[in-house]
Amino acid sequence: MLNLKKDPFSLSIHLNRIHLFVVFFLVGSISFFAQYTDVINSNKPGFSESPYSVGTGVYQFESNFFSRSTNTIPTFSRPQSLGLDFMFRTGLFLEKLEFNARVTYQEDKVAFKNIFTSHYFNDGFIRMTIGAKYLVYEQEYEDKSKKIRSWKRRNSFDTKRLIPSVAIYLGMNTDFVTEIHKTGSITPKVGVLLQHNLSKDFNLITNIFYDYMGSDFSEFSYIITATQSFSSRWSVFFENETIFQKHQNKTNLALGLAYLYSRDLQFNSSGRFLFEGEAQGFYASLGISYRINKHEDPYTELDENENALEDTPISKYNKKQDSFFNRLFSIFKKKDKSIRTKPKKTRKGETELEKLEREIKELEEEIEKETKKGNSKKNNN
Repeated sequence: MLNLKKDPFSLSIHLNRIHLFVVFFLVGSISFFAQYTDVINSNKPGFSESPYSVGTGVYQFESNFFSRSTNTIPTFSRPQSLGLDFMFRTGLFLEKLEFNARVTYQEDKVAFKNIFTSHYFNDGFIRMTIGAKYLVYEQEYEDKSKKIRSWKRRNSFDTKRLIPSVAIYLGMNTDFVTEIHKTGSITPKVGVLLQHNLSKDFNLITNIFYDYMGSDFSEFSYIITATQSFSSRWSVFFENETIFQKHQNKTNLALGLAYLYSRDLQFNSSGRFLFEGEAQGFYASLGISYRINKHEDPYTELDENENALEDTPISKYNKKQDSFFNRLFSIFKKKDKSIRTKPKKTRKGETELEKLEREIKELEEEIEKETKKGNSKKNNN
C-alpha cells in the first residue's frame, strides 16, 4: 500500500512514475522469449536440428516424402527405398524446452547379389524416436542499424556472431520397427546442437550425435547445414552429413529449397548425393511443415529505468499462467484464433489492466484531497 501521509510533492513524483510505468507497459514493455517466432521455424528440408524450441503453445508437424536409389553391391544391400519421414514438435512448461517425436515409414527393396541377383520387398517403420532438447545458451547480438553516426560501425561484423547458441538433445529409439532395422532393445540417443547466426540472412547449424548407444549398431555422426535467405519467403540450404558406423561410413551432400507460403505453412524440396560404403546413389524429397499456433506472449512490466518490476498484477498473472497444471491442461482448451487472448477477469468483471487504471484514478483523487487540505491549512494560518 502507498503511504499517503507524505507531502504532495513526493506523491506527485510517485504518480509520475506510475504514469511512466503505464506508458512503458502499453507502448513497449512486452518482452518476447527468443524461442517463439512469428513465422514457422521448421528443420526441413534438412536432417539437422536447430537448438531453438518452437515455443510453448505451438504444435508443429514436419513431413518429407522421399525416394532413395543406389547401385546394387555384392551380398546384401537396399538399393531402393520409398517412404515418409514425419516429425512432431511442441514446447511445454518452458520456452527453452521442446519435446519431439520422429517416425519414418519406408518400403525397401532388399537385394542379394552373389553369382545371381535376387531381391524382395520389405515395408514398415524403420525409426521411432522420442526426445527432448533444451537451449542451454542463447547468444545475443548487437543491433548495428542503430549506429547511425558511424557507417563503419554500422556495417562492421559483430564478433559475437562467432559464438553459437547451444542446446543439448536426449532421445530414445524404440525397437518397434521392421525386422531388418531392429537393434534388439531400446537405445538412447544424445546430441549437441549449435547454431551460428553469422548475419541476418545466413546461419550455420552444426549437430553432433551419438546414436543407438549400447548396441551393436551404435554410430557417431555430424551434420553441418548452411542456410541463406533471399527474401522473407525463399531460402536455400546446403548440407553435409557423415555417419561413422562399425562396418562402413556414410556421407551425403544435399542442396534444398524452402518456400514460406504463410506464417504457419512451409513447402520444401531437396536432393542428395549418397556415398554409402561401396554404394552410391541419389535421394530426393518433397515436404510440408505446418504448425498450430496457440502461443501466448508473456508480459514483463518495466519501470522508467527499464528494470523488471516484481509482484505486480501482470507478473502474478504470468506466474499463474506458467504453472505446471495450467500448462498441462491448456493443451485441451479451445481458443479463438481470431481473437487475442486477454487476461482473466478479476472480481466485478475487471481485467488486471483496468484494475491498475482504477487504482491510479483513486490515487489521483486522494492526492487532490490531500492537496486541498494542505492549501486550506495554509489559508487558515
